[in-house]
Amino acid sequence: MNMNPCCRTLLSHKGGAFFAKSSTCSTNFPSFRLRSHSLSSPSARFFGIRNIFNRSLRDNYVPALGQSRALYLVGCVGNVRNHSTSIESRANDRNFERIYVQGGANVKPVALEKIDLDENVLKNEKDDDVEKRDSPVGRIVKEESAAEKEAWRLLRNSVVTYCGSPVGTVAANDPNDKVPLNYDQVFIRDFVPSAFAFLLKGEGDIVRNFLLHTLQLQSWEKTVDCYSPGQGLMPASFKVRTVPLDDNKFEEVLDPDFGESAIGRVAPVDSGLWWIILLRAYGKLTGDYTLQERIDVQTGMKLILNLCLSDGFDMFPSLLVTDGSCMIDRRMGIHGHPLEIQSLFYSALRCSREILAMDEASKNLVRAINNRLSALSFHIREYYWVDLKKINEIYRYKTEEYSTEATNKFNIYPEQIPHWLMQWIPEEGGYLIGNLQPAHMDFRFFTLGNLWSVVSSLGTPKQNAAVLNLIEAKWDDLIGQMPLKICYPALESEEWRIITGSDPKNTPWSYHNGGSWPTLLWQFTLACMKMGRADLAKKAVQVAERRLSTDHWPEYYDTKSGKFIGKQSRLYQTWSIAGYLTSKMLLDNPEMASKLYWDEDYELLEICVCALSNSNRKKCSRHLARTQMLV
Repeated sequence: MNMNPCCRTLLSHKGGAFFAKSSTCSTNFPSFRLRSHSLSSPSARFFGIRNIFNRSLRDNYVPALGQSRALYLVGCVGNVRNHSTSIESRANDRNFERIYVQGGANVKPVALEKIDLDENVLKNEKDDDVEKRDSPVGRIVKEESAAEKEAWRLLRNSVVTYCGSPVGTVAANDPNDKVPLNYDQVFIRDFVPSAFAFLLKGEGDIVRNFLLHTLQLQSWEKTVDCYSPGQGLMPASFKVRTVPLDDNKFEEVLDPDFGESAIGRVAPVDSGLWWIILLRAYGKLTGDYTLQERIDVQTGMKLILNLCLSDGFDMFPSLLVTDGSCMIDRRMGIHGHPLEIQSLFYSALRCSREILAMDEASKNLVRAINNRLSALSFHIREYYWVDLKKINEIYRYKTEEYSTEATNKFNIYPEQIPHWLMQWIPEEGGYLIGNLQPAHMDFRFFTLGNLWSVVSSLGTPKQNAAVLNLIEAKWDDLIGQMPLKICYPALESEEWRIITGSDPKNTPWSYHNGGSWPTLLWQFTLACMKMGRADLAKKAVQVAERRLSTDHWPEYYDTKSGKFIGKQSRLYQTWSIAGYLTSKMLLDNPEMASKLYWDEDYELLEICVCALSNSNRKKCSRHLARTQMLV
């Protein structure tokens, strides 16, 4: 007997679960608006909408999941709209706006109000056709090469659907991989290059769906050993699972991972930052700014900002995180204030500054963002930057200075300067170091952090140009036979054993320890186009094109020059495919690329929170480094 699929709302509480509402799915899928509502159980929690099918429609399904696992289920919709969540704004004596979803550990349940919804369908097109659809303003369409056609076919095959609508792409889609581990999930950071590729292609539906579904995952309960992180945390990934029901039926559910299943159980700090960056890009490339204006989107963004801007013990404006909280998700000695997180944080703050609704409720939050942007840009430009001149200055540092006007503020010992760096640093280039803490500078070159510092103008214009000069001067080391090194140099011998804990996956010149990652190509391309160095990007794309398709689109490459496919590298890695496609389209559409990066904001340079204080004890370092800050 064939049955029509239907949507149900599952409300869960300590005493069990019950279905509150159901409706029949049609081609015009229903949408729901969340509204605060009281139920008898104070701990009731909205768990979403399930889509139920006849089992005969599918052969594969998974067993029912355990009760301890939070399952997110947003309804059978192609374009979820108008999920609004009640918020309460408060301003404390720090002039920071606290955002409370009603509400966190004591969240009130919500009722659903059915409203009309437009149908959104992602349409696949034949690989051998030139794109015929209406393109976004400024997008140039050209004939695709054989490699590009293959890449688009593979990218479309990696798309994950939920209730018939595209919601993301799997991390890898190797048909010969019998044990995919978590590579069959949709990762937020991994989906970003796929999202950019679809947006540049003029296909924004999948990105819109992704942003809304992950937004609703944000508020889900996440607990590790009876402890829950703060509100606003975005998941690292999610998976569409099929759960069997009675009468030969099954349902689709979204199962998020907030780090409780990750290696090392580390929360993904970068997920929320990437989400905000992608939200801005969606508006810029589609011209659809209504998504940013929605109450639930504004609230979700504020929750992320609340988490990042909350008061703590830090003396610095940079974010303090643990190892494994970003793309380098294993122990690699980046705990503290890694550049990758700081550059993404700065980018997300600049995005939020553009997107946040300018109303009375957001006034204090905007002020906090401006102050943090100003302080962070100064901190990174002044203390993270190294070139030949700066290294020589550090080489002559005096130590144990006790003064508010000390030159060696972090008590860095000159003996920390590695021997390789003295020979490696070029005359005309420089870069931002990987990490800075008291008595510690990580002098490794981390590619993603430096590239996003260029894209977001976290560095000065002079510094941004110097980063690309360094990459050009050290082409064989950072590009080699496959762009780009995730970091340089690799940890080796005793240093590898101590810092990584003898990690067998992060051996020297492999994976995160000096491996070559093709997905970084699109970020390199964007940085080059911003700085007027498209020639460098084209050269790197040509290097990648020689091997990527032939090698079946690996996740990463090993050895110092990137000569071999990584020893544990997955093939048909989606962000390798998407990174290549995005790079090609950015080069073909410089006008579209210009929408995705930021120019220097000179207003931020004039903002100094020290000027707001009457304390005579505060000594602002900006006066000593004003020239560096403005170049």
